[in-house]
Amino acid sequence: MNDNEIVELYLSRNEDAINQTAIKYGTRLRNIAFRIVDDLETAKECENSAYFETWGSIPPYEPRDYLFAFVGRIIRHIALDSYRLSHRQKRQALYCELTQEMQECLPGNQNTEAEIEAKCLSGLINDFLKTCSEEQQNMFVRRYWYFEPIAEIAKAYGFSQSKVKTTLFRMRAELKEHLEKGGYEV
Repeated sequence: MNDNEIVELYLSRNEDAINQTAIKYGTRLRNIAFRIVDDLETAKECENSAYFETWGSIPPYEPRDYLFAFVGRIIRHIALDSYRLSHRQKRQALYCELTQEMQECLPGNQNTEAEIEAKCLSGLINDFLKTCSEEQQNMFVRRYWYFEPIAEIAKAYGFSQSKVKTTLFRMRAELKEHLEKGGYEV
């Protein structure tokens, strides 16, 4: 089934929509959650929660052309919340590492207009990514959206881990400069 047909099932409140979403995207969604929570059972719980939240979000949203991105965003937020809940007193190396990498080039969130600020920031990041090659965009998204390890990204592109690290380091530096030009103090 294509995404448009699956969204039609959601809109007609047909429970088969969840089954079709699971068949088409279940493994990829579980992988997103697993990379964040590092526990298969918790990842499965996140997946089920994502289906439930998707059911409640369609309608009013109709993600006919971007169903995976829509559900992927939902599961990512659920997994991050689950991670935060289970690791309140602990520090997990990967999560801290990725957060520290991005903190070097993103401004802090210290005012009450955070939502408007986040939309502007998102626009600037998207504008920056448009200036990058498709390969660079994919590496950036795989690392900072899907939480893929450097080794996995290197293997996917046939690069050395060093090349991926260097590319991401340079991209973060360029992003920082781009954000500063856009009025953000990093």
